Amino acid sequence: MDRRRFLAVAGLSPLAAMAVTANPAFASEPGRTTKHAFGFATDGSGFLLDGRPFQIRSGEMHPARIPVQYWRHRIRMAKAMGLNTVSIYIMWNHIEERPGIFDFHTDRRNVEAFIRLCQAEGMWVLLRPGPYVCGEWDLGGIPPYLLRNPDIQLRVRSAADPHYMAAVKRYFGQLIQRVKPLMISQGGPVLMVQIENEYGSYGSDAAYLEELRQLWIRGGIDGPFYTEDGLGQVEANHTNVRGGAIALSGGDPGSIAAARTAFPAVPAMAGEVYPGWLTHWGDNTFQGADSDVSASLDGFMKGGLSFNLYMVHGGTSFGFFAGANADDLSGNYQPDITSYDYNAPITEQGAPTPRYHKYRTVIGGHLGTPLPTPPPAVPTITTPGGPPIVPRPYASLWDNLPKPLPTAQTVDPRPFEMYGQNSGFVLYRKRLPGYTGGTLDIRWVHDYATVFVNGAYQGGFSRPDIPAGVATALNVTTRNAPLKLRPSGAPASAPQLDILVEGMGRTNYGHAMVDRKGILESVSLLDAGSQTGMLTGWEVCLLPMDDDFVRSLKPRISDPRRPGLFFRADIRLDSVGDTYVDMSQWTKGVVWVNGHNLGRYWEIGPQHRLYCPAPWLRRGTNQVLVFDMHQTKSQPITLERTLQ
Repeated sequence: MDRRRFLAVAGLSPLAAMAVTANPAFASEPGRTTKHAFGFATDGSGFLLDGRPFQIRSGEMHPARIPVQYWRHRIRMAKAMGLNTVSIYIMWNHIEERPGIFDFHTDRRNVEAFIRLCQAEGMWVLLRPGPYVCGEWDLGGIPPYLLRNPDIQLRVRSAADPHYMAAVKRYFGQLIQRVKPLMISQGGPVLMVQIENEYGSYGSDAAYLEELRQLWIRGGIDGPFYTEDGLGQVEANHTNVRGGAIALSGGDPGSIAAARTAFPAVPAMAGEVYPGWLTHWGDNTFQGADSDVSASLDGFMKGGLSFNLYMVHGGTSFGFFAGANADDLSGNYQPDITSYDYNAPITEQGAPTPRYHKYRTVIGGHLGTPLPTPPPAVPTITTPGGPPIVPRPYASLWDNLPKPLPTAQTVDPRPFEMYGQNSGFVLYRKRLPGYTGGTLDIRWVHDYATVFVNGAYQGGFSRPDIPAGVATALNVTTRNAPLKLRPSGAPASAPQLDILVEGMGRTNYGHAMVDRKGILESVSLLDAGSQTGMLTGWEVCLLPMDDDFVRSLKPRISDPRRPGLFFRADIRLDSVGDTYVDMSQWTKGVVWVNGHNLGRYWEIGPQHRLYCPAPWLRRGTNQVLVFDMHQTKSQPITLERTLQ
C-alpha cells in the first residue's frame, strides 16, 4: 500500500503525516490510565488509533509458556526489536482444567497481570482467547473434560452440540469480566479481540462465529474484533465476522493486497508471519532454521502494513501441554516436542538470535527514533564441577499404585477422559486364566504403552512412528499393530497382564481433534490356537503424575529390574541461572526439578534437552526427579546452556 495514499485517506495533512511516520512514539504507546479509541478506516484501508493511522507491529508470545519471572524480560525484548504490540493466546484448558473450576491467578495463568505488564512497558495487546487457539497446545486449548461426552462435537454452535457451547459460555462468562477493563476503550492496552481461530480451515458455519461474537457483545465488549485465517480459507468459507478485521495466516504484503481486493471494505493485516516453525518428535532436526522474513518485514514497514510475528518468542510447553498433529485421512499422529523454541527470533531461553538483530535493523531502519536497548541476557549455568550427575533409583511406579477404580467402571477399558483424567498415565490390569502366550491386539492405544506379564516386560505400542532401530530394540510396534507376547514362565495359574499407557499431546489442528487418550475400545488376545478372546473385567489405576502424586511418592523399589522407575539426583548449586537438563542418554519419560514438571523427553529426538528456568532453582540442594518408561539402569545427566 502506498503510505501517502493511506495517510491521505485518513484525512491527515502532509505535515501531520510526516509527524506520524517519523515518530513511533506519537500516539503509539498505551497510557497508564488514558482511554483511547481504536478502530478501522471507513474505507477499510487500515487501522486507526485516536483517529490517526496506526501500524500494528506485533510479536506473539504466550504467558502460559513463559515463567512469570521472565514476562517483563520477554516483553522488553519484543519492544527492543521495534514492535509496539504483543499478541497472546489464552489457553482455556490451562484456566479451567476441571468443569467450573477456574484459575486466573496461579503462576502462568494470571493473564490479567501479563496484559497489565504489557501496558506498563508501553505495549499494546492483541487478545486471542479462543475458545479454540491451536497453538501446538493440547487439544488446541479446549478442555479435555469435554471429551467425556461420547458424542461431543467441538467448535460448533449450540444447536449442533449444547454441551460444547454451554462450556464456552461458562468460560467466557468468567473471562469477559476480566478482559473488559483491559480494553483500549477503558484505558487498557487491548486493541482487538479475536473471534475463534483459523475456523476457515475447520468449518464454514457463520452462525457459530456470530454466536461467539454475541457472547462478547452481551458481556459488554462490542469490539473491535478480528478473525484469523489463510486467505484461501476466508475466501472459500467466508469466516470473517461482521464488522471485524481480517488477520491472515502466513500473511505477507502481497496477501494483504489480495485480501483488500477480495474484501475491500475490511481492514487486513498479516496475523501470523512465520519466522520459524513447529517441531514434532521424530523429526530429523528442529524445524524453521532456514526461515527469513526480512523481505516481508521490509515490505510491511514500507507500506505501513500491520503484522504479527508468530512466534517472536515461543517458550516452552511445560508439563503435559504440548499438542500434536494428526492427518485426517491417514491417521498419522505426530506429537509435538516439549520445547516451543520455534526457531523464533527470541529463543526459548530468551536470548536474541542473529535474526533478532537482523529484524531489529529492518524495523528500526523505518522508524525515526532509536529503538530501546535489549535487556541484559539471563545468566546461564552448566553442570557444576565434580563427579558426573547420575540419578539413583528412587521409587518404583509399581510400588506406588493408587487404589484401582471400582470394577463397575472398568468392565471394558476406557479412555482417560471417561475416568475424569486429563493427562499423564493410566494402568490397565487384567488376570489371564489359562494363559499360554499369544498376540495382544489393542483398539486403540493413544499414544504409547508398555506391556508386562507377571512383571516381565513384553514390549510396547507406539501410535507415532518411531525409527526402526528404536522399535526393534524395545520390541515396540507402531500404528497399533499387534504385539506378540511370550509364554509366562511363572507358576501362577492366572498371570497378570499390565498395560501402562501414556497419553501424549492431543491433536490441536484439523478434524481429528476428538483425540481421547488411553485404550479407546478393546483389548483382545489371540492364543496359539488362533482363538481370539476379548478381555473384559479390568483393574484401572489412574496415574496423572500431577504435583500431588509426585510429592507423595514412597521411596520403595521391590523389583529393580522392572521398567517404570523414578530416579532422583540431588544437585548442589552455588549460583543459579537458566539451564537445560540433558537427557540424551535416557529413553522416554518426564523430568521434574524441585517439583516443577519440565516436560517430556524421548530418545527419538530431535529434542534431548529440557529447559529449566533459573527461578525454579535455588542455591544449595536441588532435586531432579526422572520417570523413565524403559530404563532400569541410571545414566548421567548434564546441565547445558542451550537447547542444542
